[in-house]
Amino acid sequence: MKELKGVIAAAGRGLRLYPYTAHIPKVLLNIDGVPILKRNIELMRDALGIDEIYVLVRHEKEKIISTLGNGNNLGVNIKYIDVKYDKGLAEGLLSVKEYINDIFCLMLGDEVYHNSNHSEMLKLLNEDFSVVCTIKESAYPHVIQRNYSVEIRGGLITSLIEKPAKVRNNCYLGCGTFLLKPDVLKYIKATPVSRRTKRVELIDVINLVANTEGKVYPFMLKCEYMNINNIDEYNAANYMVRSSGFDKKKISLVIPAYNEEATVGYVIDDFKDKVDEIIVVNNNSKDNTEKIAREKGARVLSGNFRGYGDALKFGMDNAGGDIFILTEADGSFLARDIGKILEYLKDADMVLGTRTTSQMIEQGANMDFLLRLGNLIVAKLIELLWLRKHEPRLTDVGCTYRGIWRSVYYEIRKSLKGAGPEFSSEMIIEAMCHNKRVIEIPVTYSRRIGGESKFSGSILASLRTALRMLVLIINKKVMDILDKLVLLKQNLLIKR
Repeated sequence: MKELKGVIAAAGRGLRLYPYTAHIPKVLLNIDGVPILKRNIELMRDALGIDEIYVLVRHEKEKIISTLGNGNNLGVNIKYIDVKYDKGLAEGLLSVKEYINDIFCLMLGDEVYHNSNHSEMLKLLNEDFSVVCTIKESAYPHVIQRNYSVEIRGGLITSLIEKPAKVRNNCYLGCGTFLLKPDVLKYIKATPVSRRTKRVELIDVINLVANTEGKVYPFMLKCEYMNINNIDEYNAANYMVRSSGFDKKKISLVIPAYNEEATVGYVIDDFKDKVDEIIVVNNNSKDNTEKIAREKGARVLSGNFRGYGDALKFGMDNAGGDIFILTEADGSFLARDIGKILEYLKDADMVLGTRTTSQMIEQGANMDFLLRLGNLIVAKLIELLWLRKHEPRLTDVGCTYRGIWRSVYYEIRKSLKGAGPEFSSEMIIEAMCHNKRVIEIPVTYSRRIGGESKFSGSILASLRTALRMLVLIINKKVMDILDKLVLLKQNLLIKR
């Protein structure tokens, strides 16, 4: 069998994904915690046996090189080729000509394939082809219009159209994995510049090959697939991958506790059949909190923490799950709502509970009108200060009950400084600043089984908590503005 080399196009700017791509290239965006580019390298390695890969880079190339290195940690050898982005992929391929002397696999760096049959492409290596194009059956013309269309006759592709205005054949969606022979590269110079993009398009090159040599083969992909051109497609790709095998994800429940002997046992019993592990972070309790939690089967992490925020961070730092669920030890949140949080986590990076939905507040719960109003005002302040099109709609900044993906937590971990109740709002702000998808959903808010809230049990306690949150929010916004000014100055210096 012939030994394939790989080429991955990773030079694009991803402007339609802004602000997600304000600081990183599109190919480094995470899908279920793994950068798209890394996924495609692993796909080449595992499905096609490729161990030598040339990555075409331009925009933010230093970050790509820093993330992947020479490929040793992935079991491949990666070489980077700087290309002129404005001339397009087809022209960029000419820069690999000196490294390629046989059939090679080209893959677009911004496409996601999940559970694919790429390995079956190896059966075509001994066929007499010039190009192999991967295609998928599709019943959606608007999806094909975002990629390219193909016409097939007699088992060969006879026509390809990049982003067709009208789809004549609405069955086949052209995808971004190709097998090419080096001789195909000579057609790049012979291909007219696209009227639409003012550059030579790869699909136009392959169309010229099809019309000249007639040796363009289709390969039918069987997989879940997403070409990521905008934020909606990025979110859809995350949902596609996360929801597949979601039932195999491990769930860790983290409960901060300080003198909660009257309630912690009930909470553990309520949740234990719905999660894979329960971690009680015991903040130097003077009562039997630790003893009861251990007897109920929880893993207890004891220490002298500065507050609620520190305890939650320590618990997540030591949790083993793919998903972290946070809740209180006082029984005010119910395990029956965890299913809602998990379902929305398929479609989001973090899911927040809100206690401000009046129909979900049970009689006797610690959520009077003033407390609801205060949470709503602070929530809307955060929305206003970080106002962008894709930000969440918030009504409650102090609800502990929430879920977050492990990978997302570790992306924002270094930015989390809050030690006390302000940590709840800080998590929201940092998720937003890191361009994470945050969704808020109503959860049942019950009367505490015992004890009194440390943060909202009285008007004075509520005012202290609100003040700490406001100080944190203002500091975060000042730092956000300063960071943007530094970035603007750096961009101006680069332009000069």
